Amino acid sequence: MERKILHVDVNNAFLSWTAVEMLKNGAKVDIRNIPSIIGGDEEKRKGIVLAKSTPAKKYGIKTAEPIYFAKQKCPNLEIYSSDFKVYRKYSNALYNILCEYTNKIERFSIDECFLDITSFLPNGKTDLDIAYEIHSRVKQELGFTVNIGVASNKLLAKMASDFEKPDKVHTLYEVEIPTKMWPLPISELFMVGRKSIPKLKQLGINTIGDLASRSKQNIEKLFGKFGKTIWEYANGIDLSEVNSEPEDPKCIGNSVTMPKDITNIEKLEEVLLALAEQTTYRLRKHNLLTSTIGVQIRTNEFKNYSHQKTLLTPTDSTKIIYETAKEVLKELYKGQPIRLIGIKLDKLTSPMIQQISLFDTPKNEKQQKLDKALDNIKEKYGYNSVTRAGQMQIDNMMDFKE
Repeated sequence: MERKILHVDVNNAFLSWTAVEMLKNGAKVDIRNIPSIIGGDEEKRKGIVLAKSTPAKKYGIKTAEPIYFAKQKCPNLEIYSSDFKVYRKYSNALYNILCEYTNKIERFSIDECFLDITSFLPNGKTDLDIAYEIHSRVKQELGFTVNIGVASNKLLAKMASDFEKPDKVHTLYEVEIPTKMWPLPISELFMVGRKSIPKLKQLGINTIGDLASRSKQNIEKLFGKFGKTIWEYANGIDLSEVNSEPEDPKCIGNSVTMPKDITNIEKLEEVLLALAEQTTYRLRKHNLLTSTIGVQIRTNEFKNYSHQKTLLTPTDSTKIIYETAKEVLKELYKGQPIRLIGIKLDKLTSPMIQQISLFDTPKNEKQQKLDKALDNIKEKYGYNSVTRAGQMQIDNMMDFKE
């Protein structure tokens, strides 16, 4: 099965996150729209540019240059101090959204992540569909923008996310390598640094395509293991896995925005079933139980409502979680036209600390065996290889007439 990999990269992360935080605290000016930078202490005349706004970039201001020189280029440049507490907050907020799509996430840095969504694609959805959904949600829910690269491996996904910026989604599938990647300067290839560029150019290698067309043995002979790596990268070869976060998630959730508003609670319950199926699958992959099930809805007037219910005994049963979510939805829903619905599993615990319950009946044991059997099939043949009787896929659920 061909892998589906995304690379999500925040545009001008430090400056964007500072801007969002300032606006939340009542600022009247969005510093992303004026010549501004995140840097050191201006009064002490020291420090370097950590991030710059697009207007600042037009003055020729570059990341990592001394603030003193940046001020010479743009005397009215606004300078703001870094705040890593704020950066961690927004980095975690982004991560929490990404967790709704897969449990295979690698935090490559504070402002970029790799996602492997191969086994988590809803039926009828493509990797590009998911990329655009994440792209839109980050902008709407968090207030900043990201570039997303879509490809079959980490290298190509990262290369794609570095194409035209900001606020873009780009693909770099294997068939697109000759047209999208090979014409690029050799300096654009991941892992090729400043010291390597002159040596490669002396060999007549000016573009990524030039390197890709050379003999692998010759490049490896000249550059050793590094040569083997960059030749493979130039040809789009990367077998590295997305290294998931080692810690367990604090919560697991998913939501879906419908293409048309829903006013029928039975239809909302059908969507909720698919969301419960997806979230409980991920819950069991983490070998966790949940005791709090929450439901969120957003009306066509963009008003958000949420409610949750706590169980007496933690569970990972799709049936129990779905039935509980339906109860919560009935308490929450007042007949408004709904454009988004989501489910969230909270207060996650390990089965190792679960107490014996009077409710652990043979019926529940049978349900656990069913869940495990379906999970094994999904793991082997793909998430959409099997669904429960009566379940409709999210795309079909939304394709109805009121």
